[in-house]
Amino acid sequence: MEIPHPDSERLILDSCRRLTGPSLVWSETGAILDVLLQDIDMQRVLDCWYRQVNALLVQLHWHQPKLAHRRFENGFNLLLAAPIDQLYSAVMTLETAWYFCACDLLGITLESQEQLIQEIFDEMRSEKNDALIALQSAATDHGVDFLADDDVVSIGHGNGCSSYSVAQIPPLEQIDWDSIHDIPLAMITGTNGKSTSVRLLDRIARAANQVSGITSTDFVRVGDDILDQGDYSGPGGARLLLRDRRLQVAFLEVARGGILRRGLPLGRARAALVTNVANDHLGQYGVNTLAALTETKFAVSKTLAENGVLVTNADDSGIVEFLAGNPGRNLCWFSLEKSSPQIRQQIENRERCCFVENGFIVNFDGQQFERICAVNEIPMTLDGAALHNVSNALGAVGVASAMGYPAAQIASGLSHFNSDERDNPGRLNSFTLRNSARVIVDFAHNAHGVAAVTDTVRRMPARQKWALFGSAGDRSDDEIAAIARGVCALKPDHVVITELVDYLRGREPGEVGKIMQQACLQSGLAESQIVIAESPLAGVKLALKQMQADDLGLFLVLAERNQVIDYLKSQ
Repeated sequence: MEIPHPDSERLILDSCRRLTGPSLVWSETGAILDVLLQDIDMQRVLDCWYRQVNALLVQLHWHQPKLAHRRFENGFNLLLAAPIDQLYSAVMTLETAWYFCACDLLGITLESQEQLIQEIFDEMRSEKNDALIALQSAATDHGVDFLADDDVVSIGHGNGCSSYSVAQIPPLEQIDWDSIHDIPLAMITGTNGKSTSVRLLDRIARAANQVSGITSTDFVRVGDDILDQGDYSGPGGARLLLRDRRLQVAFLEVARGGILRRGLPLGRARAALVTNVANDHLGQYGVNTLAALTETKFAVSKTLAENGVLVTNADDSGIVEFLAGNPGRNLCWFSLEKSSPQIRQQIENRERCCFVENGFIVNFDGQQFERICAVNEIPMTLDGAALHNVSNALGAVGVASAMGYPAAQIASGLSHFNSDERDNPGRLNSFTLRNSARVIVDFAHNAHGVAAVTDTVRRMPARQKWALFGSAGDRSDDEIAAIARGVCALKPDHVVITELVDYLRGREPGEVGKIMQQACLQSGLAESQIVIAESPLAGVKLALKQMQADDLGLFLVLAERNQVIDYLKSQ
């Protein structure tokens, strides 16, 4: 039966889901419930919650339960730890306990209490899988990773991986444990720069003649073979990649949503990278502030193996502040400036760091300094003008060094990674048209990313500058307006605002465009400088009809990217 939920604006069950690994609050597997509260005492709710959930767990004979909670501005995350074979049961338990709690607080009579409890018992019996738990324990004993989903379980990674049906796990003594091992891998997260970083690290691994694989918001890829297209920046993408027997090394893009929805899928990474943290997608899963988002991103540190290295950005003040209160072990800072306090401290303490000095990227592994290459030898930096890509290169150097790549291989990867639609699609891709106009295509989709790209394009000479952009509807009005204001910092002569009809996400057609148009007007543009197009491709065609020799266009293309790139190449 379906678990009922009282209809009340004071007590709202926002979400309940499984956690398959380390997440914002802890490193346990289990379930998490998000509740939103209004005009009710939060401590009273929390006390009632613990009373109800503990009473229910006693009735379920759930021995030595482990519970936790996280309070945020308008509610709670409520957590129950559970074995990997009891995750759905844990979800049902949390939802049922919340129903009991809400009825208690609202003075509502409970319905079908005994039947709800019996349903949880039935689910617990249905889920129970002793062989799965035994395999998980054996994997831990043998020092290899364990990855499980509803249908498949695997031990080890890549060319050291063995996979089985969850329903047909062999006896442990029949498993060839000598052939099973983990491969070197890194987790990469941050607000911007994630996809660029995993692709750059993949190029470094290829320079070492390794079969490398990546997960990203665009695809899962092993070598040149794309396993699937789509957003695979969560645990599902990691499992798909790490079960490929060709794989020798892996770089996993990790998005905020994956961390909060399901947790992280593994716990034996060689390195983790946090590129930067900026306001983006706040207000979901109880993450309402930049500080909470920063804490969420740093959950990747929970995936590190014992000697794993955490690489992060000394030029990001929020990260510096967070780590001052949460010092990490085996830390590698990177910065555009050797004079950065964090870089100076790392050098003094003989700990890892990388930085720019006299136009060169320099890596310090705690023992010796090595010049990797000149910044202007890295194509994606556009001769150093793209400072955000210099930062991305530094982060990649920190990860690659931590994973044991020598300077020559790192330099080769950096110098052969281009800012084009093949190596880094949608990131500072440059096209020169037949009439000598130039277009830069980028995927920047939040104020932080737009500022970085705009800063780069602002430095480029042009007769007139064009800007094309849009936004998905699942951002606040302020966030949407901030994107438009960021583009206006380019001081464009012409603006094309594009509708994204497949990304309205609850908004009315034209609503996002009006917000952006108003922000442009408030930034000093005249109405005659602004055009609204029905789609990105339509906007690109409109702009190209009017662009002349030596004009420069910054096209922030969030939809129809492949069609736009194909059209630009045809021009």
